[in-house]
Amino acid sequence: MTATLLWHLRVLAGWLPRGGVRLLVPLAAGFEIANVASRLTAPDGCHSDPPRPYRLGALETAWRNLERAGTPAELRAALTASPWGDPGGDTPWALVTGMRMAAARRTAVAVPPARRWARGRAALLTARERFVYQRSLPEPARRDAARLLGAQAPEAASYQEFRERLPSAAGWVLAEIEEPGALWQAEAHWWRTVQVDGAEMLHNGRCGPRVVVGAVAVLSVDAWRVRAALGSAARGGRPWEVFDALV
Repeated sequence: MTATLLWHLRVLAGWLPRGGVRLLVPLAAGFEIANVASRLTAPDGCHSDPPRPYRLGALETAWRNLERAGTPAELRAALTASPWGDPGGDTPWALVTGMRMAAARRTAVAVPPARRWARGRAALLTARERFVYQRSLPEPARRDAARLLGAQAPEAASYQEFRERLPSAAGWVLAEIEEPGALWQAEAHWWRTVQVDGAEMLHNGRCGPRVVVGAVAVLSVDAWRVRAALGSAARGGRPWEVFDALV
């Protein structure tokens, strides 16, 4: 499903006027992150062959340079020299976490219609790292989080304090999530919000950036829902209330 989504985004990019692809590159950043993550050593030390990387075409940020990197240190150097920026470390966790937060930062800057989603995504990532995994963000990711969430929220000592310090532009994603163990519900809420906002952009917009961003949003949510359904089926199904929350 993800490869099909990427193909649709590449087709959409081909129809855009000159310069329009700049809207899509940050929104497609997850594919480049997946390419990098697949090349890193698994946590158990297994060195299995990585899957074939996504073919990004015009939607890449720096993949051709990243693909040539032979070690995590070289990956970090290639990221630092690109719009991704320094992830703050060369461990698999630091590389991927840094890229994910950088993707939120780049989206907020380059794609104004998606800024609210980017801030919500940054809040989710920060909450998960700080209060589920009990890890401090790498310094560059912490700075990006401060830009997106305000200087006080990333420094919060507890999950409740974190929620209270979030600005409304980001706090919406955690508004009904009382405990970090329920962040999966916030993830589902984030996707539903993207779907509603994207559909509104498509239905009420005219030719312009909002229509493009709305199309990307609706396509992405459809792919996420299919993946959730297939994953549920592969595991023998989930309780209906959990599945309903996801889709």
